[in-house]
Amino acid sequence: MFLALLVLMIFSVRKQKKMMAAQQELQDSLKPGDRVMTTSGLYGTVADASDDTTIDVEIADGVVTTWLRQAIREKVGPVIEDDAELTDTDADDTTEVEASADEADERAEKTEGAQVAPPLEHGTK
Repeated sequence: MFLALLVLMIFSVRKQKKMMAAQQELQDSLKPGDRVMTTSGLYGTVADASDDTTIDVEIADGVVTTWLRQAIREKVGPVIEDDAELTDTDADDTTEVEASADEADERAEKTEGAQVAPPLEHGTK
């Protein structure tokens, strides 16, 4: 019984070492232009990877944040905006997609720039 437990522990340690090596290889291979996802689920593009411990990630046009390399979970593929939804020739589906696109355009026109919520009043009575 003790031997079986020892074998299970050895296999789990080996698996963990392989996973850590793969994660380290990923973090060392990052270069500007790579699309990544952080451990908190934030997507962005690597802007600068010259530092050994930190990495700069662009999360929006002109917004660059600095992260620890260990916070990068994985590389993701580039965002491909495809009109695959419009390949269906059914007129009803196309009309619905066009209507929702018009609504989205109207919302975008109304919300030019970032919207900021008012600060919360903590501790005031």
